[in-house]
Amino acid sequence: MAGRRRWSTEEILDTAAELLRTSDAESFSVRKLAATLGTDSSSLYRHFRNKTELLRAVADRVLAASMDGYHPEGDWKQRITATALRLREAFGQQPQLAMIWGRYASGGTGSRLVMEEILQSLRASGLPDQEIPARYHRIVILLAALIASEAGVSTITAEENEQGMELFRVAVLGADPERFPALAHYARDIRPLGADRRDAFEEILAAHLAHIEAAIRPSQAASRRSSDRWAT
Repeated sequence: MAGRRRWSTEEILDTAAELLRTSDAESFSVRKLAATLGTDSSSLYRHFRNKTELLRAVADRVLAASMDGYHPEGDWKQRITATALRLREAFGQQPQLAMIWGRYASGGTGSRLVMEEILQSLRASGLPDQEIPARYHRIVILLAALIASEAGVSTITAEENEQGMELFRVAVLGADPERFPALAHYARDIRPLGADRRDAFEEILAAHLAHIEAAIRPSQAASRRSSDRWAT
């Protein structure tokens, strides 16, 4: 009798990614994945030690895909913005994986490609070396939060969206002006959480990069003063 087919790591990840298009990390399981592949869980544990390692590997493929064909262009802010938009677009096509990336992170090739480009961009900014790791960390936290938040909104159904909009209208337009005077005043102009996501993403990122840029000038000035003292 012929033995069971042996699935490659890439085939396992392809199938896992497809399952995750219609489910989340909580409902996803190695057992479900094995059943879809027509095998048993033990055969998958030869490739991945546990569910978390598998989820990290799937998310890492999205990171790698986001950097496919990327070539650095422009100044350091343009490079970080381009990388961020590539991540946003890649996870926008697989929103369930965005939340997995934000939760579990990744340690594969895709992760290293993203890390390398952001770190190189920050080095090109003129920041002192000792400040770059912390600045990198904050940028990645910001991107993961924004991308995962947007992904969460994109996965809700039309019915859920309409229910949410109705609740929003009741909460905002129906606010008691005596108890919530500011909310009542701005009610007509307040937008739902899911509105203008792209503009908000780019504006928040631009503001953060401007904050970094503002911190670079004092650091450069201090460095020049130190050099001048040594020169004299």
